[in-house]
Amino acid sequence: MAQIPNLDNAPIDLSSLRAQSQKELLTILKNIRGKKCLVIDPKLSGSLSLIVQTALLKEHGVELRHLSAEPLQTECTKVVYLVCNHLELMRHISLHINDSTSKGLQREYFLYFVPRRSVACEQILKKEKVHDLLTIGEYPLYLVPLDEDVISFELDLAYKECLVDGDTSALWHIAKAIHKLEFSFGVIPNLRAKGKASLRVAEILDRMQTEDPVNVADVVPEISTLILLDREVDMVTPMCSQLTYEGLLDEILHVNNGAVELDASIMGVQQEGKKVKVPLNSSDKLFKETRDLNFEVVVQVLRQKATSMKQDYADITTTTQTVSELKDFVKKLNSLPEMTRHINLAQHLSTFTSKPSFLGRLDMEHTIVESESYDISFEYIEEMIHKQEPFLSVLRLLILFSVTNSGLPKRHYDYLRREILHSYGFEHIATLNNLEKAGFFKKQDVRSNWLTIKRALRLVLEDTDTANPNDISYVFSGYAPLSVRLIQQAIRFGWRPIEEILKLLPGPHLETKRGQLSRASSVESLSGGSANVDKAATGRRSLVLVVFIGGVTFAELSALRFLSSQELMAYDIIVATTKMINGQTLLNPFVKKLS
Repeated sequence: MAQIPNLDNAPIDLSSLRAQSQKELLTILKNIRGKKCLVIDPKLSGSLSLIVQTALLKEHGVELRHLSAEPLQTECTKVVYLVCNHLELMRHISLHINDSTSKGLQREYFLYFVPRRSVACEQILKKEKVHDLLTIGEYPLYLVPLDEDVISFELDLAYKECLVDGDTSALWHIAKAIHKLEFSFGVIPNLRAKGKASLRVAEILDRMQTEDPVNVADVVPEISTLILLDREVDMVTPMCSQLTYEGLLDEILHVNNGAVELDASIMGVQQEGKKVKVPLNSSDKLFKETRDLNFEVVVQVLRQKATSMKQDYADITTTTQTVSELKDFVKKLNSLPEMTRHINLAQHLSTFTSKPSFLGRLDMEHTIVESESYDISFEYIEEMIHKQEPFLSVLRLLILFSVTNSGLPKRHYDYLRREILHSYGFEHIATLNNLEKAGFFKKQDVRSNWLTIKRALRLVLEDTDTANPNDISYVFSGYAPLSVRLIQQAIRFGWRPIEEILKLLPGPHLETKRGQLSRASSVESLSGGSANVDKAATGRRSLVLVVFIGGVTFAELSALRFLSSQELMAYDIIVATTKMINGQTLLNPFVKKLS
């Protein structure tokens, strides 16, 4: 399991939330006496690795397995299933139980749903005639701290379910997670929401506060503002290639629950076929220092640090050193494993970023975002399809093109759709239907507002200084994420000054106050300078919780961290998301092949 991140520097006490989740899981296991086999839904494995270490589970007599359709191999007489609400998993569990019963094995079965039990799942268990053989409960894991300023709800299918399937159950889950936060940190007084799903979450949250209220007299609000943002509001950003260090790691190696798994040879270990897992979180000081930098700057930083260390080594071997100087040198040597790790990773990323195909794609992304030439963009995508370049790479650029043009003229839409099916197979007709239903790739029905939005919010900046940035646009080398511009505006001035621009973006928006609050500063408008009042009264910066419904990219996280670090910004920002995403992982659930 991945290294559990250190949460000591989090702006709110996230370690207490993690400790509570760990305690709830261990209580479940303690109540089942003796040795037991814990069978985990593979999708939960990464989440649990950030809550509890494998060694601690083994101390509680646990033998770990991943759930699959294969018969369960274990000597344990007690089997505990920990699963999400997926119907297919119920069939796997039924197969296990029926297989064991047919072999005459005497076992006790326990099933814990994460985060809550499902009627549909239990119906399948009844149909398979195994429901009565199971003791059923819930493990209420609604949120997982990924790092000191990031929380995940681990809802990787939520966006597709809402936009395509009409299943909005994930929105209740999101509201429940925020409500749980409020029980620990107080009712959040200021709320801004943009998008249909965000407004729905705000409504559910208000209803939860009415039905199961947080006592505002007992808990002083630690979070001053909640910003809810639908991914649908900004589909441009995730379709662009991320250029921060952590963003590129995700694009090329795919960061999963704060770690990347890669061939050992990349890390300098010559062992055929061996995989290694590399943790990536703020516990690694060098990673914390470099993860939000533009990648071309990271290479320079690593080179400087390596040169400095080499010089120190030369000095230590050629001159007489004091004990204090020796001690300082040894301290630097302790950071050598971190340095080696990131030099290896950076070297691997450089093999991709130096390719003409990568650089050509970046140029085309900028051309599309800047709306410079419709014909050149169209021809580039057409050529990609004819060359049968990776399907998801084509879709990302196609969606970027479609979104910035509010869809494509019918003639071009029909042509590209036909060419995709000819090149990649007619089984992808369901994928294209999903994208159309979601509004990502569609026929043009209104005039594009992208140029107006781009200019009003200063989304494209010339001559961006990536080494010494003074604007969030450094994360995409010249493009400022639309989502983060909206958040920047909401925090500094409120949304009223950009009301007309907000109307050009998908979905309604809302600005409101919540709850009857005891502190005068809490009921101040964000745009009215409440930060200074808060800071003066409590000695700490105000805190903004930004919730992305549909996922957030690492580049957007970097941009938000940059905002929070600016001298004039009197706020800390913590991000909660349905899932960490990039363009590929966002689109994966929408890609459907006909069986």
